[in-house]
Amino acid sequence: MKVLFFGDIFARPGREALVKAISKLKPIYDPEFIVVNAENAAHGNGILPEMVQTFLNLGVDVITTGNHAWDQKKIISFWSQTDRLLRPANYPEHPLHKTPGRGSVIVRSQKNPNVSLGVIQIMGRTFMDAIDCPFIAVDKEIEKIKQQNINCILVDIHGEATSEKQALAHYVDGRVSAALGTHAHVQTADERILPWGTAAITDVGMCGCFDSIIGVKKEISIEKFLTKRKIKYEPADGPGGYGAVLVEINDKTGKALSILRLRETIVSL
Repeated sequence: MKVLFFGDIFARPGREALVKAISKLKPIYDPEFIVVNAENAAHGNGILPEMVQTFLNLGVDVITTGNHAWDQKKIISFWSQTDRLLRPANYPEHPLHKTPGRGSVIVRSQKNPNVSLGVIQIMGRTFMDAIDCPFIAVDKEIEKIKQQNINCILVDIHGEATSEKQALAHYVDGRVSAALGTHAHVQTADERILPWGTAAITDVGMCGCFDSIIGVKKEISIEKFLTKRKIKYEPADGPGGYGAVLVEINDKTGKALSILRLRETIVSL
């Protein structure tokens, strides 16, 4: 089984880069599943319902989000309309105030209906919101999926601190097929197979304008660092690129066989 995973999609350049990337990479690698993190798809903040549908029409199987999951008001009611859009599983649950959405899903391959993949998203707490414990949350989601006899599981670890993302990856080693970091928008060069068979990378990177500061216009970000004033971020314009990984999994054991890091600037959009 092959799974193609794209890092954070940032604004229009990221959306357009994803279209080009899927068109190019899908015929080459012929993945059973495509998973994308799209929490910044809508002008760098959140995602809109129409974008969810566009990505699904492209052949994307699961869309993950993160700390910007709720930025667009239109998406709140949409969470109940699809199980292919995930938010971190460790958002608090309250009996009277239900958090929209879900933190995991099992999907069947569009190419091979006999092959299934469990996808989980969790979010770190270091330098981020003080939500529920991601270690406890991922335990619950893994157990829920395993009870349905699914061995192939991908975890999107959305977090700021490399140490926390690496700790979570080692924590789930041997219990999931892949532990892939998102959120930082900068791809790390540490893709590897962990000792017990889990493919891992600290951050997959982003789909967006690479001539930027993590997708934002350079001059705005620099001005904010220089002055410490509250300045509204604007997505950078220009050609987009993509950060992704291709994970090959033994679909009988759920162990990863390989992980290939992919990154390219797409000049003609």
